[in-house]
Amino acid sequence: MQQLLYIEIPTPQVAAVKIWLQSEYQFPFGKKSVAKHGFILDRQNRSGAIAQLSVFIWTLQRTTYLKIFRWSDEVMDGEKDFLEHFTKAVRQAFPYEFKQPPAIASNQSIFEALAEEYPLTVKFFQRIPNGEYDLNRVYWWEKRWRESVKNPATSKQVIFEDSQANSVKPDVIYDIVYLGGALGAIHAAMMAKLGYRVCLVERIPFGRMNREWNISRAEFQNLIDFGLFTKEEFEAMITAEYVDGFNKFFDSNNPPHLKAKVLHTPTVLNIAIDTNRLLEICSKKLHQYGAVICDRTEFQKVVINDSGATIFAKNLETDAEVILNSRLVIDAMGSASAIAQQLNAGQAFDSVCPTVGAVLEGIDKHVWDSQYGDVLFSHGDISRGRQLIWELFPAEKDELTIYLFHYHQVHPENAGSLLEMYEDFFTILPEYRRCDMEKLTWKKATFGYITGHYSLNEDSKKCAFDRILAIGDAASLQSPLVFTGFGSLVRNLPRLATLLDTALKHDLLRADDLSQINAYQSNIAVTWLFSKGMMVPTGMHLPPERVNSMLNTFFGLLADEPQPVSDRFIKDRLNWLMFNRLALIAAFKNPKLILWILEMAGTKDLLKWLSSYGAFTRSSLANALLGGWLPQLMRSCQTWLEPTNPRLWLRLLSWSYALNYSVGKPVD
Repeated sequence: MQQLLYIEIPTPQVAAVKIWLQSEYQFPFGKKSVAKHGFILDRQNRSGAIAQLSVFIWTLQRTTYLKIFRWSDEVMDGEKDFLEHFTKAVRQAFPYEFKQPPAIASNQSIFEALAEEYPLTVKFFQRIPNGEYDLNRVYWWEKRWRESVKNPATSKQVIFEDSQANSVKPDVIYDIVYLGGALGAIHAAMMAKLGYRVCLVERIPFGRMNREWNISRAEFQNLIDFGLFTKEEFEAMITAEYVDGFNKFFDSNNPPHLKAKVLHTPTVLNIAIDTNRLLEICSKKLHQYGAVICDRTEFQKVVINDSGATIFAKNLETDAEVILNSRLVIDAMGSASAIAQQLNAGQAFDSVCPTVGAVLEGIDKHVWDSQYGDVLFSHGDISRGRQLIWELFPAEKDELTIYLFHYHQVHPENAGSLLEMYEDFFTILPEYRRCDMEKLTWKKATFGYITGHYSLNEDSKKCAFDRILAIGDAASLQSPLVFTGFGSLVRNLPRLATLLDTALKHDLLRADDLSQINAYQSNIAVTWLFSKGMMVPTGMHLPPERVNSMLNTFFGLLADEPQPVSDRFIKDRLNWLMFNRLALIAAFKNPKLILWILEMAGTKDLLKWLSSYGAFTRSSLANALLGGWLPQLMRSCQTWLEPTNPRLWLRLLSWSYALNYSVGKPVD
């Protein structure tokens, strides 16, 4: 018996596929005999011997998979032609489908509107506290995201310039107005602590988060050392700390040399943060330092002039117009940011991780021990053009936070659906972790679009405009591996806050000045090829096991390395020598890897990556020659250089930070 074909048929309708196979597919030759899960094809060869093929299907991850085996020792005459004919026919019968969210009538609830297309999503959201509100937000976010990527050349204009604005001096002028209250709240608390007049604008009730955050102790220590939080406040935020984290990808269909051991990462994302407590602490600090919070308020537009920015927003409870005046606007609106899209002509993001999940309890302790987490895990191959990946983190008491996501290219016809992902989540959760869905207690929905951008260098994406600066996922200067905007902010807040403090003190708020303040790291930019290999290009039919084979190549070699190596790699702290050594080992272990990446990324993106690699090499050389002494020398010049030439000082300070941060050494 020999396997001849393994393909994924991108539909959850396995019964329809079975009917098509057994009744509708017209095979070019031979005799078809119906079997339980497909059919047997017999043909008498010219030699007189009977050759046999077995065709069968099964379902997993809300999709259909098919294999063909040669059931006989005899090779069937015309076997290759049959396989080509069959593959073409099945692709035509079951093409990729990219659904649009159903419309919601004025007299319908969100549950009524989605019940037919997404029955399990509706069923379980009805059991989640505030589930109707959250499902409405899922729907809003997907609609907003789709609109932003559908016509990138015609992005909505929300930034206006007017030299006549603010001719009358307003009563209150803020130093900074933050748009977005999740990551924005942490950044705002830091700047308010430094003495700046801060206002935070948030569309939803402040303190509500549709994601949970995980971090390590060493990384969060950055915020403690910088004075934003105390050790006692940090301990109060922790809901769980697990002993070990696992990374494992499905390899049943991988060849033996591409099967991998479990990669253990005990100090990666092992601290679960209670986001409600964190934001509550941020709220107290904001009020303590005199900041203003405008929640339930939606940003509309901003008008820029030489003397400041005027922000126009709408209170969603009263429909009243809200007008704020500020020296600077910080865009912390994440993937929903219309500012980021306008600044980049609709091309602010070119990769995204549609992410859904929930905080829940009720999974049997014999199934999962809450001392452990899944950092990255897959339990099947490519599903409907996506490689689905799970994350699982212990939370408070017996609760678990579970995410399902996939890496995805931004495509106008295939934006990436949160609703489809939630239907997957509620359907296949028992496949991932054996559980009775009816016995689970649902605490909270977690969801969002985690954006990425393939940056050739720190200037290849616009994160700043006159008096406007983007942070977090709105800035999105690279593609994430396991960290999101929260991880980037924690790692980079000391340098971002210091640079912004310098810019505000000297009124260096033009686009060229603000562009110096960013979280770009050349060592992360060079790894975008890794995440590119985790996403299936829209419309492309890859061997179903392809992405898992690539992931097992990389994570298998990391599992053979000392723990500090995998820790640095996953925490985005790899250096040039480490990257090149691992890349060479991976290429030796799997020589097809480069061809696979070329097939998925294309020649254009591969050349783009070579430019990123060149930037990484130059950054590494600069760090080797200058990183150990030049930043300290520059600091010694601050007392006379900053007062005499603040613009030059800002650029030199930014460069001195980049010398180390860009190669994974976040030190002053």
